[in-house]
Amino acid sequence: MANTDIIIHDEKDNVGVVVIEKTTKGQEYNCWIMENDKSTKINSLSEILLGHKIALIDLKEGDTILKYGYDIGKVVKSIKKGEHVHVHNVKTKKW
Repeated sequence: MANTDIIIHDEKDNVGVVVIEKTTKGQEYNCWIMENDKSTKINSLSEILLGHKIALIDLKEGDTILKYGYDIGKVVKSIKKGEHVHVHNVKTKKW
């Protein structure tokens, strides 16, 4: 996708990865789904830096985070679609 701002690795993923310097609150961004070469858009609800994750759907405490089509952790604080997904609201399930 031209002008890709966020990469989604697998269509099942509920987070995408920011691939620009940062997102700005209230701005719409282009997302590219690698698995099937589709595209979509999302509005960022917060500033999110390069390499960090953005929620693609509303997530509630206890939900599983999917990236690359795999479970990478659990939500420990509710996350709205478009918000930053990081250590403040997601933890590993290993401990």
